[in-house]
Amino acid sequence: MKFAAHLILVGCLAGSVLDSGQAAQSSATSTFASPGGALVEQPDVLLAERPNVIFILSDDQGTMDLGACGLKDVVTPSLDQLAADGIRFTQFYAASSICSPSRAALLTGRYPWRCGVPGNVSPGGPGLPVAETTMAEVFKSAGYATAIVGKWHLGTTPSEGPLQQGFDQFFGHKLGCIDNWSHFFYWNGPNRHDLWRNEEAYYEDGHHFGDMIVREAKNFLQNTDQQKPFFLYLPFNTPHYPLQAKEKWRQHFATKAYADLVQRRRDYLALLATMDEQVGQILAEVDRLGLRDNTIVVFQSDHGHSTEQRAFYGGGSAGPYRGSKFSLFEGGIRVPAVIRWPGHLDAGQTRDQVAHATDWFPTLCALANIPLSPGLKLDGRSLLPILHDPKSPTQHEILHWVVSDQWAVRSGHHKLIVNPRDTDRTNLGAVDEKDKFFLVDLVNDVGEQKNLRPLEPELMKALRALHADALPEFTADKK
Repeated sequence: MKFAAHLILVGCLAGSVLDSGQAAQSSATSTFASPGGALVEQPDVLLAERPNVIFILSDDQGTMDLGACGLKDVVTPSLDQLAADGIRFTQFYAASSICSPSRAALLTGRYPWRCGVPGNVSPGGPGLPVAETTMAEVFKSAGYATAIVGKWHLGTTPSEGPLQQGFDQFFGHKLGCIDNWSHFFYWNGPNRHDLWRNEEAYYEDGHHFGDMIVREAKNFLQNTDQQKPFFLYLPFNTPHYPLQAKEKWRQHFATKAYADLVQRRRDYLALLATMDEQVGQILAEVDRLGLRDNTIVVFQSDHGHSTEQRAFYGGGSAGPYRGSKFSLFEGGIRVPAVIRWPGHLDAGQTRDQVAHATDWFPTLCALANIPLSPGLKLDGRSLLPILHDPKSPTQHEILHWVVSDQWAVRSGHHKLIVNPRDTDRTNLGAVDEKDKFFLVDLVNDVGEQKNLRPLEPELMKALRALHADALPEFTADKK
């Protein structure tokens, strides 16, 4: 038997079995529409040999909330094994500290304000512009079957849904969160049902949405056209609130072994363990189909953990880092991330170089041997040099973030935050008017407790200039 190569991203990530006698009779020259519409001819790459892609994204997961990161109270064996079998990043950044901009940047490879999603998408509000090019569109143009199962949160109208952004199939919800059992959006009135199969409302009361993600993912893996590779995006809606874990894990964290933990931490950990088990079931299906050795798996969270009232003021952990969701301190934007590809990438290693969610777009296209149109304006950089050489320098000299009235710029190991917001209610540090400009040295102060502004006026001036010079470029082509 011959198996198509597979690429799986798991993110906070299987494919077709081809008989050797029927293995994709496509010619050795593949021609497809590249981003921007130009036809690209790529010799010597059989369609059947292109890696498939699955991207699993977690939602509101704390920076350090993996056993692989050293925490002892978490139960994440599936993700820990993923890290043990692959490469884990220690300085990986989300593009935003809130949901929609983070997802838009990941899918487009562009900063949120460049791709038209600077803030969270509200019901009926504008979403990801159709003119933007997503990873799904690029892979679809290269002959891939594409699907999303999970949380979209990039537009609620049919004109801004997943089917208009390169996905052949959609199963999931369009808004920011749903009740996992009734599949209703209860954020504010009027309460509304929010579960869809493509553009048709879908009802299945009483089934945990995470289990439905597993079922739909397995169905896609088993039923995809064997002559085509695929891109499967699996954005889980957990451990985002509501904290509705499966009974097995609620009971586990109710035992005496966890009696010293506050209730909100136990509730959060139970939902995290629920998600980890569900991710494990998908990875087990990859193994069952005999695809493990031809599969790349990447895991990432969309940003830091929530300290909102709906999350009982925070059960996640940023470890030594300050801040959480909504904040541009490290705890809001530094996220767990892992990539695995047996036989192609190192196993059991870490990478300390700075990397960014927009980097997945060019990285995955490079791994899949898909050329990008020269006209595609990406902010992401390919991580291949870092993946193949632990001594390779970071691909980013400068990174930028903007969330509401907050903005931040990182250059080297220095970072400037303007109008910082510390959303971590357990942090003893306070941000007041004198901290409107917050300058830190991330090598000597990873917890971002000491504001260097009074000591480094020239450095602060230089970082402000970097951001001022860059922002017009990033907003000039905003749709």
